[in-house]
Amino acid sequence: MKRTSLLASLILVVLSLRGGAQVTSDRLLKAADEPQNWITYSGGYASQRHSLLTQITPANVKNLELKWILPNQVFGAWQSTPIVVDGIMYVTQRPNDVLAVDAKTGRVFWQYRYNVSADARVCCGANNRGVAILGDTLYTGTLDGHLVALDRTTGRSLWDVAVGDPKLGYSITMAPLVVKDKVLVGTGGGEYGIRGFIAAFDAKAGKELWRVYTIPGPGEKGNETWSGDSWKSGGASVWVTPSYDPVLNLTYWGVGNPGPDFNPAQRMGDNLYTDSVLALDPDTGALKWYFQFSPHDPYDYDSVQVGVLADINWKGTPTKAILWGNRNGFFYVLDRTNGKFLSAMPFVKVNWASGIDDKGRPIPTPQPDGQPTWPGVQGGTNWYSPSYSPRTGLFYLSAWDGYASIFKPESSQYVPGRNFLGGGATPYAQVQGAPGVRVGRATPINTWTDAAGNGAVIAIDPVTGQKKWTFEQFAMISCFYIKQPIGKTKIKFRQDLMIDLELETIRIGSSFKIIKIDLPCAFIHIHYDLALKISSEKIDTHRALPVE
Repeated sequence: MKRTSLLASLILVVLSLRGGAQVTSDRLLKAADEPQNWITYSGGYASQRHSLLTQITPANVKNLELKWILPNQVFGAWQSTPIVVDGIMYVTQRPNDVLAVDAKTGRVFWQYRYNVSADARVCCGANNRGVAILGDTLYTGTLDGHLVALDRTTGRSLWDVAVGDPKLGYSITMAPLVVKDKVLVGTGGGEYGIRGFIAAFDAKAGKELWRVYTIPGPGEKGNETWSGDSWKSGGASVWVTPSYDPVLNLTYWGVGNPGPDFNPAQRMGDNLYTDSVLALDPDTGALKWYFQFSPHDPYDYDSVQVGVLADINWKGTPTKAILWGNRNGFFYVLDRTNGKFLSAMPFVKVNWASGIDDKGRPIPTPQPDGQPTWPGVQGGTNWYSPSYSPRTGLFYLSAWDGYASIFKPESSQYVPGRNFLGGGATPYAQVQGAPGVRVGRATPINTWTDAAGNGAVIAIDPVTGQKKWTFEQFAMISCFYIKQPIGKTKIKFRQDLMIDLELETIRIGSSFKIIKIDLPCAFIHIHYDLALKISSEKIDTHRALPVE
């Protein structure tokens, strides 16, 4: 108790010294006016993730250096975006911890540890993407479908409400969004046959104020887009934080894939409102408009990406737009006042559709059985946050390029709380034997190569839909620390695996392969060549550790 009180007092001291104040609703509206802070998931309600800070420039960025490290106490990826309020960073780590950290020193003031129910089930890892704040209260979702409020000075739980039943697969992995006096969240669990929904809660008491299902029920418009009772287990989860336009008083929610994921024959129709953006009134939950990106989706192309709000000049007319780099591989521009389709252009290789018609509907070109579909199941992009610069007028996103999967539908029976996939997808590599893409990282060296696709950062002009530039990321064997002295040019991993930095070659047994090396970090790019007949299986990544 004494330690908790001491740390709380320390936080109050830090806040007072740094001019800290409560995070009011008005302060959230004007988040852009305090670029030294980052008080919402996307930096502001428009989700532009654009900073007005100018201290770091292209000329001095090379001088950045590590000041502190916060070790992860639980194995797995961090998908959390920290918020920073007056020098205090609030960040989540797996599975459902919240930490208050001194952003300058890395000192942990407090840690809240939530005990996740044994009933929790998630498809894709124990992820949590962050917290929201209002006043002196933090809000976080949990893997077992709860919404929790915390005192930001002590980390003490103020209230804890159940939102969805974890036994059925409901979870909350998104960072909540605070609008006015409400906390808004969506539910994950699309791979378990849930019926997704979005809900609003009173920020002070945690009382549920409204709930909107992302799949219309009988008698509601859109229910006719589902065959039979397939709507009951149709997925349509919501697991990434939305954007908000305070002038229009609309929140913009990306909705996930239909279920079962890969067998559309079990759910004939367009399957509204899966793979859509919903414009909801945050006061009532009323649906003002929607736009569906991928009707009757057989590829797991969730549309949960963050929609970026930008005021642009569209064909000579000032337009309130929403910009959307979609998982299906197309970049969209919509009028955010009414959902009118303006344009769509592919930003990666696409063959599941030949294009988008004048109404914004894709023209499907399904591939023959056993043949690859671009983009693959991870999509042209995914949940990764995009950004927009009002200075350059460009939209930026992280992408998977040249990446495909082979989809195989299968009949699947819905059983509450169990995976409801309807088949699956396998990575496709254009060179036989090349390692394929996988989610996560389990080995010291990543052997995935550009033969299976590559990562990229892409800049797009929203007015034309054209890519302005692409920064390709081919570092398929990641940067690693070498135990040899600096200047050593030969790195021996095993008896049969030697990398010669000077000659830019790799020897596997008696075979040699030319590689590309970017010093000093030793990013190594292995480009597969059938003529060399070097099988990736000869590199045992579980034992490929540097030796002295």
